[in-house]
Amino acid sequence: MSDGIEKQDIGKRIETVFQTIGEFVILVGDTIRFTFTHPFPVRATIDQMVRIGVGSILVSMITSFFTGMVMALQLSLALESKMSGISQFVGAMVSKAMVVELSPVLTALVIAGRIGSAIAAEIGTMEVSEQIDALKTLNTNPVAYLVVPRFWAGVLSLPLLTVIAMLMGILGGGFVAMTVLNINALAYFERSTMILSVKDFSGSLIKSVFFGASIVLVACTTGFKTKGGADGVGKSTTLAVVMGFMLILIGDYFITILLRMIGL
Repeated sequence: MSDGIEKQDIGKRIETVFQTIGEFVILVGDTIRFTFTHPFPVRATIDQMVRIGVGSILVSMITSFFTGMVMALQLSLALESKMSGISQFVGAMVSKAMVVELSPVLTALVIAGRIGSAIAAEIGTMEVSEQIDALKTLNTNPVAYLVVPRFWAGVLSLPLLTVIAMLMGILGGGFVAMTVLNINALAYFERSTMILSVKDFSGSLIKSVFFGASIVLVACTTGFKTKGGADGVGKSTTLAVVMGFMLILIGDYFITILLRMIGL
């Protein structure tokens, strides 16, 4: 009897997963379609960019700056234990890691936690309070009104935040290099820029565009699926953050492979 119940629960969970994936794909299609079939919500998009981008600058800067500091310190300790004097190349390693991988991923994780949860809670609250139904009654499409401006704000804001994170990470590593490792500032930044290429920046920006889109779409999908009042809003918020984190980390791997295949 218990085995049958467990199999039934597993079946329901699998069904829920595929249903969520289907709703996510439909939302992606609707968002792109309404972008070009409805008047573009310029003002709402700018407001969301201020909320997502400007509102997240400080936390993104602090996260990247201290990440660069920790990387420079740990790399210097590891390298000096193997070969004396090799820590002078720490700038190249910090800049390469920050630009290629850490800046887009860390920024996306910060935004998923800060903005993804807020979007899911906001739309989830509207869903349980029947405000979404009110929009439909007023002949206003919820996707065009709620999702499109947030989607494009995320797509445009994440690359800008990623560039800021790159700079702050390199500066954080430089601060440790100059104050702790006694590395000349000019030598640090010269080696930092020497190893970087246009492909490194373009690949990171492509990743950040995908991350920005996925964070917003996941949050909106979970928000629209909210049921059960305040408790349901809390669950949707948690689910949006968890799913956002997973999609960022999984997507990062496959995008990296794809970029390598096309030479970026």
